Amino acid sequence: MTAGEGSDDELLRRIGSGDRAAFEAFYDRNAAWLAVRIRRRCGDADLTADVLQETFLAVWRAAGSYAGAGQSGGWLWSIATRRLIDAHRRRAVRAVVVGELDDDRGHAAAPSAEDEVLAGTYDAELATALDRLSPELRAVLQATVLDGLTVRETALLLDVPEGTVKSRAVRARRQLREALS
Repeated sequence: MTAGEGSDDELLRRIGSGDRAAFEAFYDRNAAWLAVRIRRRCGDADLTADVLQETFLAVWRAAGSYAGAGQSGGWLWSIATRRLIDAHRRRAVRAVVVGELDDDRGHAAAPSAEDEVLAGTYDAELATALDRLSPELRAVLQATVLDGLTVRETALLLDVPEGTVKSRAVRARRQLREALS
């Protein structure tokens, strides 16, 4: 069997054994669609590249623990989603710290280019309301609304119970309603 032959499940088993050629084949098969999905979620090419790299690094490290059968795409996407949520958290913390340091006269920092693009793409109030949601609530809305996933699919994707997906969706919608009223 050559490096790229076999299912993704087979490639993951080989990656778990340290097979670099299998890793390269898995990456070649999955990086493009994964990058598109990540980019749809964040709209930032640099962040997409960082999350993609972190995701495949996690795959290299965790492939030995993969026990799925035909679920490699969901497993990969759940890793990417968690990396994206972590990246959003890091950005939020960094934005607060940088915002405090940017202007020692107490003025608010100028909006980022990403904020300006979001404001032009969405209604400014909606963009602001979405930005104020926690990463966990935003991830549930993105999965159920943007990606059109069911509660069960979202639970598998985010690696949380279905009840958690439902309660986060309710909380997210309530917070958006309150912010937009």
